Amino acid sequence: MIVVSTSYTDLPLARWRPHAAVLAFGAFAVGTDGFVVAGLLPAIAASLHVTVAAAGQLVTVFAIAYAVSAPVLAALTTSWPRRRVLVTALALFAAGNAVTALASGYGLVLASRVIAGAGAAMFTATATATAALLAGERQRGRAISTVILGATSSLVLGAPLGTVVGGLLDWRVTMWAVTALGLLAAPAIALRLPPVHGGGKGGLQAFLAPLRDRRIVAVLATTVVAFVAVYIPYAYISQIFAPAAPDGSTLAVLLLVFGLSGTAGNLTAGRLADRYGPRRVVVTVMLALAVALVLTPLGRDSFAAAVSAVVVIGFLSFSVTAPQQHLVITMAGPGAGTVTALYQSALYLAVSLSGAAGALGLEWQGPASLPWLAAPLAAAAAAFTAVASRRLPR
Repeated sequence: MIVVSTSYTDLPLARWRPHAAVLAFGAFAVGTDGFVVAGLLPAIAASLHVTVAAAGQLVTVFAIAYAVSAPVLAALTTSWPRRRVLVTALALFAAGNAVTALASGYGLVLASRVIAGAGAAMFTATATATAALLAGERQRGRAISTVILGATSSLVLGAPLGTVVGGLLDWRVTMWAVTALGLLAAPAIALRLPPVHGGGKGGLQAFLAPLRDRRIVAVLATTVVAFVAVYIPYAYISQIFAPAAPDGSTLAVLLLVFGLSGTAGNLTAGRLADRYGPRRVVVTVMLALAVALVLTPLGRDSFAAAVSAVVVIGFLSFSVTAPQQHLVITMAGPGAGTVTALYQSALYLAVSLSGAAGALGLEWQGPASLPWLAAPLAAAAAAFTAVASRRLPR
């Protein structure tokens, strides 16, 4: 159980914003680490004397560590004060990245990504649950979207800048910069965040409790389906729009547009979830995304059409994140910390599955078919949410 210290219970709702902003900065550091390594793979491979494919396993290991450790660490720390959890998570995250920057061998770098992934998972799940709690029920969606803004900003700003720094200087400099971001966020959270306390018992009981609620399991399963639909076109955006964006500069424009439109979608969806309810937003967004994906191949041959398609897809793709977390947090109540960790696990499971599903679709049908592979999954996510509507909160 998580409760706000009684001295903060009656704070005006407007007071949650500066606290959510501090948490968003931590999410920016964590998100930058998650995205930037992909852009540094050739340099890392050359430095460690391994193939690029082997270096790519650093991304895989980070994602697996994130997915596995998120609910486990949330359950083990459920009785801790939230500030302690967040600061410990950032310390773990910074330590993992420092080892990455210092390590000279591939094995140690691989192990360090496990440490960084665990710290990242521990931070993100706790940060979103804490922001939602501080904001209160009426502005929960906005608080969640504020924290997620840190992650989307890392996609737009952090990862590209880190890749440029790595290219001009050295990939280890980028890793030190990511370490510094985590260390900067920790004291800000320790000094600024109100006392938000954990309660109840941790361990296996806390880990399993949310999974006994069929509503929560249904939302987590829907999350996997929804984000496989979201990440298939994102992961293979270079292949889908290759005719319209054949070189690195035009592809960079599409990625930037995707990130900017996704940021706008995230902020908009948070407000809509507070006004109309998260279920309605999720259903509407996923149906709209299904339609957009069906039409996407029509824009493959024109850069202007490709940009238009990416604007729509990016906006809708990031519009489901805040409402979906809003939904599970509302259902979980006092167990929000563990449930948001399970949500993060579902999200990273979807990332892994989207890579595999996209690879199969690319091999069997070619890049033009990938949006059509994702569209039915988006529609299915909308249907699953709608069917379960009688049992889920408004």
